[in-house]
Amino acid sequence: MFLFHEIIFGPIHSRRLGLSLGVNLLPVDAKICSFNCIYCECGFNTTMQESPIPTREQVRETLEAKLQQMVAEGQIPDVITFAGNGEPTLHAKFEEIIDDTIALRNTYCPTAKVSVLSNSTRVHKPHIFRALNKVDNNILKFDSAIDRTMKLMDQPVGKHINVAWFIEQLKKFDGQLIIQTMFLRGKVNDEKLDNTTDEEVEAWISALEQIRPKQVMMYSLDREAPTQTLQKISVEELNVIAEKVWAKGFDVSVAG
Repeated sequence: MFLFHEIIFGPIHSRRLGLSLGVNLLPVDAKICSFNCIYCECGFNTTMQESPIPTREQVRETLEAKLQQMVAEGQIPDVITFAGNGEPTLHAKFEEIIDDTIALRNTYCPTAKVSVLSNSTRVHKPHIFRALNKVDNNILKFDSAIDRTMKLMDQPVGKHINVAWFIEQLKKFDGQLIIQTMFLRGKVNDEKLDNTTDEEVEAWISALEQIRPKQVMMYSLDREAPTQTLQKISVEELNVIAEKVWAKGFDVSVAG
């Protein structure tokens, strides 16, 4: 497991987004999230931290300095991606930071996209909904359309969260979102987990038809997971599922 020890990290070559400059809005020494996913590369949530959450001003100043450096070196990012040590929309100034980032992007690298990787748990809040509608790539997690599987995989902290709630919230974007789904199988506390079964895939595609995203991103494990009993799904298997999604008229990408 690893944490991102800077506010601005990278650039890194993302499997899905290209040359990505990362933005971490959470402490550099802790994982803080409204999910506690069994597959997260940052590990499980932590309760202790010494470093504070970065301020809006720190994020803006650090990002501007990095963009100036990259432009001077002739290295233009394809995307500025909000990810890091947990759920980025937990930051109290998330909308304002998005506004700052779009302004800096327009100044230094107007061809770059602004992306947010979010677990969708705070999209019901008006300021989060507004902010996510401002970015180029609003990438929202939806791992399963079956409650038990979703709760096993994602372990949501909020008691109000279930699949029906997710679908209703995601429909409000009126198609201006990208759905990102992790596929895996294994065991969690001796309970079998597999979101690639016919039942899972049919329910998931039915949910996609209600949400109507502009794109669907499918992927499997790439790095070590905190739960050791999980298995990576092959690209071949992912492509079989992707064909079914494509047949429904969706733009779909697979990252193995």
